[in-house]
Amino acid sequence: MQTTFSISTRGPGFFEFTDAVQAFVESGGKESGLLTLFVQHTSCSLLIQENADPDVRSDLDAFFRRLAPQADDPSMRWITHRTEGTDDMPAHLKAAVLPTSLSIPIVGGRLALGTWQGVYLFEHRDKPQTRRVVGHLA
Repeated sequence: MQTTFSISTRGPGFFEFTDAVQAFVESGGKESGLLTLFVQHTSCSLLIQENADPDVRSDLDAFFRRLAPQADDPSMRWITHRTEGTDDMPAHLKAAVLPTSLSIPIVGGRLALGTWQGVYLFEHRDKPQTRRVVGHLA
């Protein structure tokens, strides 16, 4: 069973779509299995991360902004890919070190996530985007 989730972003940050993923799993009627999620883009990532305290996501976002600042930052003058703006190559760098796919076990018809875990698309571009995430339930 497969589906495609469409996630609209408002710029950089974390966009939780756990409820949509759980609804897809429930519609499949499987008590056990494995869900694979795959994002069809090269400048965003998928993460399982804490969904209780927003400070966690804020700190993660700040960390990755420090790790890969905008291309106009003096520390990034080595970047040659600048055609799509100063946020583009740093977005590709973040996506290269973060996951673009996730595997989540299904137990008792539910995602086997921990108490404080949520499924997120981590947007790395500055402008709003519409991202596609393919879900495959086996």
